[in-house]
Amino acid sequence: MKLIYQYFFRGLLAALPLGLTIYLLYVFLSWMEGFAMWWVRPIIGDFYIPGLGLVLGIGGIVLLGFIISHERALKLLSLLEVPFTSLPVIKSVYSSLKNFAEYFAPNKKGPSQQVVTVRIPGQDMEIVGLVTRQSLAGLPEGFLHGDRVAVYLPMGYMIGGYTIFVPREWLQPINMSVEEAMRSSLFAWMANNDEK
Repeated sequence: MKLIYQYFFRGLLAALPLGLTIYLLYVFLSWMEGFAMWWVRPIIGDFYIPGLGLVLGIGGIVLLGFIISHERALKLLSLLEVPFTSLPVIKSVYSSLKNFAEYFAPNKKGPSQQVVTVRIPGQDMEIVGLVTRQSLAGLPEGFLHGDRVAVYLPMGYMIGGYTIFVPREWLQPINMSVEEAMRSSLFAWMANNDEK
């Protein structure tokens, strides 16, 4: 019986990532196809091309990116955000998701997007993190003074982590993209080098 449990969990662990990925893709494509049929059917009638929803979804995202690249559109978008930034609970969720998404924005370059190891003096330990703030300017009173930075330490196997404020000299930059560091941290750095 123990052997059956082992085989079951090995199979589950092998099938789960693939199954969840396929399921999420299916949900996204189904939603986009339904939306496309609702939007296009009054124009073209019963004639429909499978995959049109995906094309419209990608096109819509690209168009949105083009539109908000202009300053006037950003002002309009900030007006549309007012309900999401005013209501107490929604404000917290929306602001957190927006800040998280903006951190990974492709046009945001420079020292704020940096993967580092935190090395505590006197300890033979390294913690991988992402620099999220280069100074303590603008933070409320109560933080230690000095040349300190905020480092986000992502947790493995879950969405979340810790933010620590440490002296800048404790940091050692790593030649790795933020996306690679987050992916590796999510799976507790278990991937082998030859799996790349």
